[in-house]
Amino acid sequence: MINSTNTPPSGGWGAGLEGLISISQFYGRDSRFVIAGGGNTSYKNAEKIWVKASGSSLATITEDDFAVLDRAKLNIMSEKVYSSNPIEREEEVKNDLTDATITKGKRPSVETSMHNVIDYAYVVHLHPTAVNGLMCALNAETDLIKLFGEKALYVEYTDPGYVLFKKVDDKIKAYRAKFNEEPNVIWLQNHGIFVAANTIDEIKSIYTEILAILDKVAIQLLDVHQEFPPSGGQGASPSDVLPSIRMMLSNESLKTLKVRKNELIKYYSESIENQKDIAKPFTPDAIVYCKSNYIFLNGETSEEILVEATKSIPTFTEKFGYASKVLLIRGIGLVAVGDNAKQCDIILDVFEDAMKVAYLSKSFGGAHPMTQEQIDFIDNWEVENYRRSVVAGGVAGRAENKTIIVTGAAQGFGEGIARNLLLQGANIVVADLNEEVGNVTVKRFNSLAKSNRAIFVKTNVSDVSSIENLLHETICNFGAIDCFISNAGVLRAGSLEDMTPENFDFVTKINYNAYFYCTKVVSKVMKLQTRYASEYYYTDIIQINSKSGLRGSKANFAYAGGKFGGIGLTQSFALELAPFRIKVNSICPGNFYDGPLWSDPENGLFVQYLNAGKVPGAKTIEDVKAFYLAQVPMHKGCSPEDVTKGVLYLMEQCGETGQALPITGGQVMLN
Repeated sequence: MINSTNTPPSGGWGAGLEGLISISQFYGRDSRFVIAGGGNTSYKNAEKIWVKASGSSLATITEDDFAVLDRAKLNIMSEKVYSSNPIEREEEVKNDLTDATITKGKRPSVETSMHNVIDYAYVVHLHPTAVNGLMCALNAETDLIKLFGEKALYVEYTDPGYVLFKKVDDKIKAYRAKFNEEPNVIWLQNHGIFVAANTIDEIKSIYTEILAILDKVAIQLLDVHQEFPPSGGQGASPSDVLPSIRMMLSNESLKTLKVRKNELIKYYSESIENQKDIAKPFTPDAIVYCKSNYIFLNGETSEEILVEATKSIPTFTEKFGYASKVLLIRGIGLVAVGDNAKQCDIILDVFEDAMKVAYLSKSFGGAHPMTQEQIDFIDNWEVENYRRSVVAGGVAGRAENKTIIVTGAAQGFGEGIARNLLLQGANIVVADLNEEVGNVTVKRFNSLAKSNRAIFVKTNVSDVSSIENLLHETICNFGAIDCFISNAGVLRAGSLEDMTPENFDFVTKINYNAYFYCTKVVSKVMKLQTRYASEYYYTDIIQINSKSGLRGSKANFAYAGGKFGGIGLTQSFALELAPFRIKVNSICPGNFYDGPLWSDPENGLFVQYLNAGKVPGAKTIEDVKAFYLAQVPMHKGCSPEDVTKGVLYLMEQCGETGQALPITGGQVMLN
């Protein structure tokens, strides 16, 4: 179940601060030990202590992510008497910690004082799932002694911060007096574990031994490694449910939803009785990221779930004063509701961990959740609110938290549009047939993203079932579709004599028919969104057309004809979908000379037009390029950045639909 088989980094753990960074990253990258950037670590000498700064992640921690404090000042804090008022007390403690911090601008972990009084060089505080299966159980203390002996130092749950520090300090002093030695391990009810030693290898050995013992006595977890699609086994479909629920939850600001389903999640989502075991949080981290109340929807069909949601969601919000961050939906799975995509990932990880803890606790008498008083303290504690805000992050931009699908976005013009929208805060779905290039593109996109995300979905826009799968994956990852950009297109130039019926049909199917297929599928989902949204919410379908859709193109009639037809579709779709607050517009770019469509040395348009003799007298590719630039008043090609500005304009305004917006540098002007 939980065996620790990791090995130290090449070259060993190191010593001092180097060792602290090594062990922090080692455990921080393993979700069995810590999630959501939680836990904290420290190293100390006689004068100073290095402790993880609040909001930092162990997985990626560097020297800059540790706060350095003066131990002499920390020792004074240990003996100081603070206010009896919890709010005033924690503010006083925070101020004293700030005063003791040498590295200004870094907020030390609230558990710094605990790290300081433990008389070992290294302290590693984690929240291992296996440990919390025991620590969040009814028989935690008695079973702990049975498994680890009378020297196991157990600390009953106490509000984190100064009060917990004082209790731990008293427990350590009593332990020293009784056993004449320093405890290596401190077990915290509903919180986790502190392991301390003078070397990194000792800490690793202790953790390995603890997990080995727990592994022998704990129930085997249900399979969480093989996730399966939230297919709606009970008659419910994510595509029919989540877009509506997302809008019910987005009254104040747009939310992102993400769904996860595996055997463990199914165990709790399919049984009302089992849901009782996870109805309340077990640890402070669960409260910080998931809050303390959740919505369970148990309808058998999509319609039943929506009826239930229309009642449960507003009732929940009115009762608790916030929108639920966690929904468990029968037939669909665990759904995270975040202010951004990054937050959704954290919520899913934290709540699934709570499910694991609840399941493992059955080995130790059953689940022991936190009390309402304990929950209220965490929920209102400034320290945890600060940590929540730092970890969750945020991203600003004109497309902030909107989910946008861009077809044909693996490379070229589509890639440029998608990338620029990502930089404006959007969640991006790259839909393309080229899986290899698409995955590389998405990896690059996510290196640029902040709290937003990009995914790749292999898509054939000429196949309705493939488009339906695109929508399904988008909704499972983001909950909705705010804008669909139909960009995928092909071009086969040729005269009447040269154009084959096969090439004509191919161009028409991709450039014209596929636009219809996409709009047919996506508009169904968008109708679900606007049905449950405020009157000020609009969705967008934007076709990336061409200047060839506004003016005929010599020896290029297959392409131009499809684009002309596309504008006709845009105008017709706009009339039909306007009552549903779905805007449909086209953008007609000029030539993107730097992209592969034009510049590919083998199949680009410059080569095709040269070979087809489309430009009289042209002998080289440069001749062809100069010919086309001369036709543009602004003497420049159209760029993805130019088109992105047009996309943002169309999304932001709500007074225009059925339009064909030229972005041609003046080459084509509307009458």
